[in-house]
Amino acid sequence: MSESTIDRSSVDRKSLVKAFAASLSGTTLEYYDFAAYSVASATIFGPLFFPGDDPLASTMLAFSTYAVGYAARPLGGFVFGRLGDVLGRKRVLVLTLVLVGIATFLIGVLPTYATIGGAAPILLVVLRFAQGVGIGGEWGGAVLLSSEFGDPRKRGFWASAAQVGPPAGTLLANGVLALVSALVTTEQFNNWGWRVAFLLSALLVAFGLWIRVKLEETPVFKAIQAKGERSAAPLRDVFRYEWRPLLAGILSRICPDVQYSLFTAFILTYLTQQLGLSRSVGLTAMLIASGVELFLIPAFGALSDRMNRRLLYLIGAIAAAALPFAFFPLIQGRSIAWLIIGMIVALAIHASMYGPQAAFVTEQFSARLRYTGSSLAYTIAGVLGGAIAPLIFTALLSATGSWLAIALYLAGTAVLTVVGLALGRTPDPAEADA
Repeated sequence: MSESTIDRSSVDRKSLVKAFAASLSGTTLEYYDFAAYSVASATIFGPLFFPGDDPLASTMLAFSTYAVGYAARPLGGFVFGRLGDVLGRKRVLVLTLVLVGIATFLIGVLPTYATIGGAAPILLVVLRFAQGVGIGGEWGGAVLLSSEFGDPRKRGFWASAAQVGPPAGTLLANGVLALVSALVTTEQFNNWGWRVAFLLSALLVAFGLWIRVKLEETPVFKAIQAKGERSAAPLRDVFRYEWRPLLAGILSRICPDVQYSLFTAFILTYLTQQLGLSRSVGLTAMLIASGVELFLIPAFGALSDRMNRRLLYLIGAIAAAALPFAFFPLIQGRSIAWLIIGMIVALAIHASMYGPQAAFVTEQFSARLRYTGSSLAYTIAGVLGGAIAPLIFTALLSATGSWLAIALYLAGTAVLTVVGLALGRTPDPAEADA
């Protein structure tokens, strides 16, 4: 099925904006939930759910539950990816939104270890797993929801709607946590203040559902359905016929995932435990940098429509490899100004890869297998990249006491991403939905 055969005559500007908003709002909510959890893991979940004598060991246990969310993503990719190629994009995206929202709300009311003992960390892991399953099915569909409504020649921009979700969610989550931290004492924050960010997710779920339920199915899926070209076994077909695009998608995502984990999760641990800076300083720097990245992601997405997408991505990967060798020496003086500048540069480099990423990954696959293929690439890369990254960062810091090993690790993941880009393709927009 060629792009030129798909009827987009009924898609007006209002529909495009609604699709963009539906994609953005859902991923913002789900990454708000994920960001709130990552910040809590780096700062307070250790003593609350994994009490112990060694703060670093407690943090590692907390980060292990952070990793569970990533480990659960492939299951969500398998289940919801298949449903998205069989039932449609819209229906599945409503299910994923509800799943993540409920799990996050329940984390907000979960008793701690001091109240119910060993059941607390077990329940925390279960709810984190549910979050991961939902997000595993969210990303691929959110990308398709916006990009399959838009002009394929502008796929980089339209697909970036889902990519804006992580920094937007991070901005909201950190903003709420920073505000609560400023309004209450440390004791109050540890007792109940952290729960506010998780409980507020209920409002975001309601807003996201309101937008998504009213949206129509994408023109691309309608065309596939009308022509009877839906795959009966999307999972089997991806692994049998489109394994190279899958490998390209997986590898291309690893470095951006690891870099994002470093500068939005682990960095708080490094700043507080190694440099002795306050949690609020780290949160403020992250807020400012995430705010800048909100605008840079769609900008880089649009830029990738005007230049070779893979080349832009490659430049970002090389910059990411070099970044920590400048960033960590820069912040050793504990200058807040240099920290903020370094964080802005770090997330700007991330945006140069993340902006074009959604379009690059989805256009590797044929339209009838796109939800499944994209979801698998996204979720498997998450396990290999973002899931284990905070644990590896913490272990490397504990073993060496230096940031150098962390920098070398990030550089190694950049090499994998370059290999993924080399395996990928740059299709003609006119044939992108073939």
